[in-house]
Amino acid sequence: MAKGDIDTYHEDGQWKNRPEGNQRASTVHDTKSEAEAAGRETAADRGVEHVIKKQDGTIGAKNTYPRSRDPRDIKG
Repeated sequence: MAKGDIDTYHEDGQWKNRPEGNQRASTVHDTKSEAEAAGRETAADRGVEHVIKKQDGTIGAKNTYPRSRDPRDIKG
């Protein structure tokens, strides 16, 4: 992840968002969907990538904000 990218992950029974480089989570949520929504909003505001991890810690999705910054030329 690049400096400042938002990482959505599961830890200690909760879903959390943490900007890359920070030691602690910036937000904590009960559900993955709540954490994803908050992470998406933060990533869009900062113009960075949002990395969404599965409960097992593997990467499930990556979204770049704004879309024009996405280095991949693939629709969808």
